[in-house]
Amino acid sequence: MKGILGKKLGMTQVFTPEGNVLPVTVIEVGPCVVLQKKDLENDGYEAIQLGFVDKKKNANKPETAHAKKANTAPKRYVREFRGVDFAAYEVGQELKADLFAAGEFVDVTGISKGKGFTGTIKRWGQSRGPMTHGSRYHRGPGSMGSIQANRVPKGKHLPGHMGAETVTIQKLEVVRVDAERNVILVKGSIPGAKNSFVKIKSTVKK
Repeated sequence: MKGILGKKLGMTQVFTPEGNVLPVTVIEVGPCVVLQKKDLENDGYEAIQLGFVDKKKNANKPETAHAKKANTAPKRYVREFRGVDFAAYEVGQELKADLFAAGEFVDVTGISKGKGFTGTIKRWGQSRGPMTHGSRYHRGPGSMGSIQANRVPKGKHLPGHMGAETVTIQKLEVVRVDAERNVILVKGSIPGAKNSFVKIKSTVKK
């Protein structure tokens, strides 16, 4: 398993040799710096910690000292990857787009777009009630449950804050890799708004 951090630049389309149109997401990946290698003896598990995009301001002393061990600047986006080839990485090593190749499949994790406070129809896909013939039920959440329980059951679909959650989309194909620009094109859409940070790793669905 291998992984890297990136930034979603937006979506476009490419043409296959057969002339078919493929919607793709453009992701700027790296250069990422290996900030730390966590091992069983000190941390209880094995993982590598990557950092992406330098912090231009507001870096505190612990962040600065941590990054200094890898001879780099404090990073804005820091994430860990488990299950990687632990011996293949060294602290201070740079990872770039050529880590992946066209034809590989990846899982992409990001923060979905926030939609604010929404009702049950938009949030959960519920159907609305009749709008005429004396109906008093239009866009409400519906029944709160049986009369016997005397409470609202856990998991009841209700209005509330929608989006801004950690979402992973699995088994996305890497269509193209541009090593010069540190950019990869991934088939389909990925979570998050433009310029949001994402975590990319080899798919768990072989």
